[in-house]
Amino acid sequence: MGDLWNTVSKYPRFLAGVMLGVILNGFSPLMPLFKRPVTAIALTAMLIALLSFFVFTLKAMLGIEATEL
Repeated sequence: MGDLWNTVSKYPRFLAGVMLGVILNGFSPLMPLFKRPVTAIALTAMLIALLSFFVFTLKAMLGIEATEL
């Protein structure tokens, strides 16, 4: 039974490694674009716009409303 839990405990580390690999492989082609200020600003704006699009879309789909603090 201990061997089973030892094996199961390795899955989160594997999942974290896979996610990190996907992120690094996804952003590595974009890294040369950050060397010039004009393309860096444009790329940063595009990434923020993409993230905002996903956030607003998921909020609308899930019916989540903003709460005031």
